[in-house]
Amino acid sequence: MQADLIERCGDELFDAWRERRTLSPLLERFPGIRVEDAYRIQSRCVARRLQAGETLVGKKIGVTSRPVQEMLGVFEPDFGQLTSGMVCSESDGISLDGLIQPRAEAELAFVLERDLVGPGITATDVIRATAYVSPCFEIVDSRIRDWKIRIQDTVADNASCGVFVLGDAKASLKKFDAALAGMVLQRNGSLHSTSVGAAVQGSPVNAVVWLANTLGRLGLPFRAGEVILSGSQSPLVAVTGGDELVCTIGGLGTCRARFHGKAAL
Repeated sequence: MQADLIERCGDELFDAWRERRTLSPLLERFPGIRVEDAYRIQSRCVARRLQAGETLVGKKIGVTSRPVQEMLGVFEPDFGQLTSGMVCSESDGISLDGLIQPRAEAELAFVLERDLVGPGITATDVIRATAYVSPCFEIVDSRIRDWKIRIQDTVADNASCGVFVLGDAKASLKKFDAALAGMVLQRNGSLHSTSVGAAVQGSPVNAVVWLANTLGRLGLPFRAGEVILSGSQSPLVAVTGGDELVCTIGGLGTCRARFHGKAAL
């Protein structure tokens, strides 16, 4: 894609986020769009958010499960960029007022205590560089109409980033086995789903390894203090105001997400 078209698509997605509306899928309008083009569009869209006053706080990994990969026709994860405007707190709850068509997923967040620069990163490197892990909820959102996405659409749309919240519980990866830890997700007091860390690329650590090496080849390091969302361990949950989700990870603790307000759709 030409640079002017990359810029136009990125600006369209930024405007759709700001105005809480959806667009027709990019792949329908531009059938020749490549994943590489989509990442350039993502960069433009994120740059607009930074120009508006936000800062980068980390990265997220998406499309980690085989069923989702098969649905999108891609067989490796993707990534998006987390900004300060996406951060929520457990105590304040999560406002839906700024979202369009939100869905929640529970996962494990990594917080780095030192830089991690790929390629050549191993699982041991990730464990050593991680200050702690916490249970978290990512509330994904799509600026693409009716979630009608292929891999190019979600990548361009910053991997469908919405907002996220970290639980207060913390554990060192030197003492916590992220692959074997089970997760229980409750919705409004009832059991919704169960899973295990190994559902994410064999271990959430492996997902972070993949991203560190992928970003390293692009000249993008992880920096100390960044948050890395390692990929969903739960099915997507549509949420509305008044809902409460609680995820509990064995040997770690819980994260609670209380929702208020009303999404656009």
